Amino acid sequence: MAARQPLAIIAAGGTGGHMFPAQALAEALLARGWRVRLSTDARGARYAGGFPDAVQIVEVASATFARGGALAKAVVPVRIAAGAVGATARMLWDRPAVVVGFGGYPAIPAMAAAWALRLPRMIHEQNGVLGRVNEIFAPRVNAVACGTWPTTLPEGVEGYHTGNPVRAAVMERAGAPYIPPGDYPMSILVIGGSQGARILSDMVPAAIAALPPDLLRHVRVAHQARGEDHDRVTAFYAEHAIDAEVEPFFDDVPRRLSEAQLVISRSGASSVADISVIGRPSILVPYAAAAGDHQAANARGLAEAEAAIVIPESRLAVETLSEHIAAILAHPSAAIKMAHNALGQGRPDATDTLVAMVEELSGTTTAPQGQEQT
Repeated sequence: MAARQPLAIIAAGGTGGHMFPAQALAEALLARGWRVRLSTDARGARYAGGFPDAVQIVEVASATFARGGALAKAVVPVRIAAGAVGATARMLWDRPAVVVGFGGYPAIPAMAAAWALRLPRMIHEQNGVLGRVNEIFAPRVNAVACGTWPTTLPEGVEGYHTGNPVRAAVMERAGAPYIPPGDYPMSILVIGGSQGARILSDMVPAAIAALPPDLLRHVRVAHQARGEDHDRVTAFYAEHAIDAEVEPFFDDVPRRLSEAQLVISRSGASSVADISVIGRPSILVPYAAAAGDHQAANARGLAEAEAAIVIPESRLAVETLSEHIAAILAHPSAAIKMAHNALGQGRPDATDTLVAMVEELSGTTTAPQGQEQT
């Protein structure tokens, strides 16, 4: 009788920043014959639509201190404890070879259960500063993988730079040839994370409208905006005769990235990884309220490589942003250099490196299906 496939439990919270690299690891492990279970909460499950069908999604009880009133915060420990008890029971029934946490409060139950059962366990931190949950578990796991380097870690904790895994759809377009700006349709992609960004909806349309006419007539825009901002952003572009597509969420961001002459984005870890692996010029606006200012840390590598222009929220203004957009679109050679420099910062091997860490930690050696194990 053939041995049962090894099981990896992936624990992740409910934002694209946590879920996209988790999805990349899940895809890679499935291709190597692993069974994969995603442990998340109800909110996280809504972001799991891109995971392969073969991934078993288990919703656990969890909660966050970041939302709700005093009563809601008071029951957070109870909900998390209930989730940990349930996760422990499932792991005793079907013992995983490894548990990998990607952060977010929904990751706590599975990571706590893995710690209690002394199972092989590791975390992956996407940002240059540990999130709250990963900060708790960093001293309590066997390995810490870092997507952004350097990453600030607790004293005595060593990290290994893997880079941030990107989804298969991004890898399919890794290093896609860059078409520089010119006298033809030029695409600007505006993305603000998995739910859009209010400040980008406030500033970017006006900045684009202020471009010199000889540039503006060639511009087309794909703008990811929050649902509550959709109508006003759409109306603004229409009033200024700008060819624009506005949606709360694009499910084909990799394609849009590969076709863009310029990307305007927050500097979430997944966004920075996607931009780098595909290789595109960008203007990054770090989220000022991000814990530990981690989005500024995420953007640092692209900025220092002269692949991105980074504008802090405190200095973001329509005129300034418009000038930067014009400087990139009006100078093709500079845009090409930025694209090449971005590509130089990419870590297309991040997923393979993370898989190697998972297999070393679990003591399990596999090979892509269809190949012989060595």
